[in-house]
Amino acid sequence: MRRLGVIGILLMLLLAGCDYFQKSSKEVVVAECYGKYLYESDLNGIVPEGTPILDSIQRVSNFIDSWVRRQVLLHQAENNLDKNALDLDKQMEEYRNSLVVYAYESQLINQKLDTLVSEDEIADYYEQNKEDFQLRNTMVRVAYVITQGDSKQIADLKKLMSNPDTLMLQNIDIQATYYAAKSYLDVDQWMRLDELTNIIPIEIFNAESFLKKNKFVCFEANDYTYMVRFVDYLLEESTSPLEMVRDNIKSVILAQRKQALIEKMQTSIYEKAKKEHAFEVYVGSPTLNAE
Repeated sequence: MRRLGVIGILLMLLLAGCDYFQKSSKEVVVAECYGKYLYESDLNGIVPEGTPILDSIQRVSNFIDSWVRRQVLLHQAENNLDKNALDLDKQMEEYRNSLVVYAYESQLINQKLDTLVSEDEIADYYEQNKEDFQLRNTMVRVAYVITQGDSKQIADLKKLMSNPDTLMLQNIDIQATYYAAKSYLDVDQWMRLDELTNIIPIEIFNAESFLKKNKFVCFEANDYTYMVRFVDYLLEESTSPLEMVRDNIKSVILAQRKQALIEKMQTSIYEKAKKEHAFEVYVGSPTLNAE
């Protein structure tokens, strides 16, 4: 009640010397713009309890000004848009219908979609669609160590890194923990060659030639010693290995299942409605007339 009294006083101050309106229910009209009205009740909640009088006046004044500007903009828009753009009822109905259908389809998918994708299914899809899995970048499997250690530490790391036995990586990991500024030893994961060269300052002009000739490189630059062991590589435009695209294939298979489930549902309910004579078509339809 106290807040309503404050708003009433503010309105008297704001509207002093000005004519103001009243609707049939005797509610005070605060502002009018192109035949639309802002009522006193619309200001409820604008002024928080305990707000100083001058701040309250400013809040109410700003709200009214904002409302007027909004109505002016709406009036301009309504008078300059064509009828199709103004057919909001139709647009809202179409939007609502889309939301209802989407909600039903989502419920159907959650209830009935088989989300288990076997390794055989993934492998079969991969074999049948290898042309879709061409690499856009040269990929490598590597281990690298960047260090500023003394000569003995560098010599020990170099000996371990140059050993082609991947079982030595455990020993490298222990050494790198103490002596490396940065290291990467996950040789099971593929990495783009350009991502590697952003970390390791190697100039590679011909990827194929370089990777064929170099299984291990060690060099100094920028006060650091860089050691890189190349375990495997795949050149640009070659076929991605299955392990690199497994998750993508699983997503594609699930998407296909979703689409098939939705199409089956749509066909089923259409045929049911048709059998029950739930609809009539009064305008010629080649598809329907042929049935």
